[in-house]
Amino acid sequence: MDYTVYLHDSGILEWKINRPEKRNAINFNVIHGLEKALEIAEDDPKVKAFVITGEGETAFCSGGDLDEFHLLKTKEDAYAMLSKMGKILFRLATLDKPTLALINGTAVGGGCELAAACDFRIAKKGSKLGFIQGNLGITTGWGGASLLFERIPVHSALKMLMEAKTYYAEELIEEGFIQFVFSEVNSDSAHQFFKEMIMKDVNVLKCYKQSIISKWEENHLQERMNQEIRNCAVLWERDTHHQAVEKFRNK
Repeated sequence: MDYTVYLHDSGILEWKINRPEKRNAINFNVIHGLEKALEIAEDDPKVKAFVITGEGETAFCSGGDLDEFHLLKTKEDAYAMLSKMGKILFRLATLDKPTLALINGTAVGGGCELAAACDFRIAKKGSKLGFIQGNLGITTGWGGASLLFERIPVHSALKMLMEAKTYYAEELIEEGFIQFVFSEVNSDSAHQFFKEMIMKDVNVLKCYKQSIISKWEENHLQERMNQEIRNCAVLWERDTHHQAVEKFRNK
């Protein structure tokens, strides 16, 4: 199974990408698994918080699986995949319960977009993170840039996106993208972070979350994410992207 989902007695629903041999890259099975986990998080009244992490000690998520997604050549093919994942990340961002990216290792490309869709991010010491899509001749394709602009100051977000380089988790605390860094991160870390929140009535948590969702409705977050995805699909079709992907895969 490419993913696991587990509801702790505390009310924390933990979803884990289980592809350590692929640095927890996202393929179509993982996309389906995140959809199923969100259904549980939305519908099960016992769920008070949702945590996303990766298996192993090396990678949280290395983004989209290039071995699988490189088969998508046209902007139409790319848009079908990109928009599907974009809708899921919008759904994650607007889940009416607190969400946490438990970053247990490298988070790059789409892995950073996944983390940006969460309300909070805590990371293992020394983890590297970066929106590196620009190095492959494309932009963020799942709405991650629009989400990042909601998380940290605009000038910092724009610099991260345009430079397309990686940063240590410790550096990103100052920018506000990472909330805490731990020597190790695991389920206990998630419980420690959520300790005070999950003691509250879930309806209190939902009301606070709805406040920020209302803000995003007013500033058209979903429409901005959709435009971002369309832009990426156009770039995806270009030879510049396909050549960069082949070069990366042949390293």
